[in-house]
Amino acid sequence: MGATAETPIRVAMVGFGTVGRWLARAAAARSPTLAERYGLSISFVGIGTERHGYVHAPDGLDLGAALAAPRDRPLGELGDTHWPTAAEGLRATEADVVVEVTGSRGADGEPGLTHIREALERGVPVVTSNKWPIALAGVELAALARARGTALCAEATVMSGTPVLRCLREGLAGAEPVGARGVLNATVNFVLTEMAGGSSYAAALAAAQRAGLAERDPQADVDGHDSVAKLMILSALAFGRQLDIGDVECRGISDLTEDERDATRAGAVREVTTLKFAEPGGRGEVSASVGPAVLGEGDPLASATGTTCALACRAEPIGEVTLIGPGAGPQLAGQGVLSDLISVALSR
Repeated sequence: MGATAETPIRVAMVGFGTVGRWLARAAAARSPTLAERYGLSISFVGIGTERHGYVHAPDGLDLGAALAAPRDRPLGELGDTHWPTAAEGLRATEADVVVEVTGSRGADGEPGLTHIREALERGVPVVTSNKWPIALAGVELAALARARGTALCAEATVMSGTPVLRCLREGLAGAEPVGARGVLNATVNFVLTEMAGGSSYAAALAAAQRAGLAERDPQADVDGHDSVAKLMILSALAFGRQLDIGDVECRGISDLTEDERDATRAGAVREVTTLKFAEPGGRGEVSASVGPAVLGEGDPLASATGTTCALACRAEPIGEVTLIGPGAGPQLAGQGVLSDLISVALSR
């Protein structure tokens, strides 16, 4: 019996940092598995960054050369054609899937929002790990994808490689959502777990930075902004309700009350994101918040410690369903992107 023909998938990737490089390595290393298990042959025909523009090779770029090159090397040396910006390159070239893994601003979601919108307008499916474009315009982008008969996948934006969005959209399809509560920031959860073990806030944060979980400027995590973005994404993509940043009440963990500090030392405090609908089905008024909360011993979110995250969704007639899994690390975000990429490729 002859070998099964493989389906070629041409990928244009914008962003070639930690997640993008992990994805490129994984796609190359797992090429035999992708061919055998899924019948797919993935080639990267374009790579773009905000700093170096966009390079394109219709027959596929040399990933080995791209990964081996210094990060400050101009991308134009790697391909046949080069554009000064990724947006220009995406408009001028063809791909079967656009992978958007840049880091965009919380103020306007750019530059990722432009990349995603441009691709969807052309009917090209998008896979992304980029939080703020989806947080700020998820409902609009999902509607655009439906109108163009294509896909928008953002599994890596909420709990990295743990498939939360797919579980909610597909596994609970037809159920009437009431609300959701989550522990969605692995960095903050690590800090609180360290504090439960006796560390001070400063020492716990320093440990998170040494572990590569917290940035040198950890404000986005400890002040709750990252969790606000994830809550907005859940609301938009899982429940179809677009929130503005101002709609989410937010308090970080850097200003815990004395009672909360006592509860933290007892291991009972988590940063909890909460989304509640006034009516089942996601209708009526919606309330949204992010902040430290003291959890009871039987609360399913209390089992999330260290870098483990959790989401508890309540829907009628099912009741509460809890998803627990790891929520940090470039390999997990990359795995979320790879899983979405395979799903999109198979749907073609």
